[in-house]
Amino acid sequence: MGATRSGEDARDRDEEGRARSARPRDGLGRPLPYGTAGVERQPEGVVRRPQDSVAEAQALLDAGKPFHAHEVFEDAWKSGPREERGLWRGLAQLAVGLTHAARGNLTGGPRLLGRGAAAVEEWARATGRWRPYGMDLAALADWARRLAAEVEASGAAVDAGAVAPKLG
Repeated sequence: MGATRSGEDARDRDEEGRARSARPRDGLGRPLPYGTAGVERQPEGVVRRPQDSVAEAQALLDAGKPFHAHEVFEDAWKSGPREERGLWRGLAQLAVGLTHAARGNLTGGPRLLGRGAAAVEEWARATGRWRPYGMDLAALADWARRLAAEVEASGAAVDAGAVAPKLG
């Protein structure tokens, strides 16, 4: 049976009946106790122009909300052209890697940063597009690898807003 809260027998569900946690979240996407004030959640399933996805994700990264930026990249991955899915999936992995590094996950953060770096480089090599939508994929991959090495060397969580990449 699903998780319960406040004596209810059913999990939180969206309008389509899919399980969706209504628990508030902090800026790094961690669940908070019911009734706690959290940050506004990123809407899911939004179809944006690629340039708008990049701009919105950058604003979220700059605000120290990489989990929310990941949601924007995930929307682009799911709604964009099939030939760009690898790009957006790799960007989502970079954002999740930063999320985990900021949460203090000193193994998963670097691992996801490395995975995302490899994914965006692989997509760029396969397509010959190293600067899609104004992003510099070589610089992003370099940023991710440097941050992963820093997290592994320091053994400490990072400030997501302070170390956020510049996508373009």
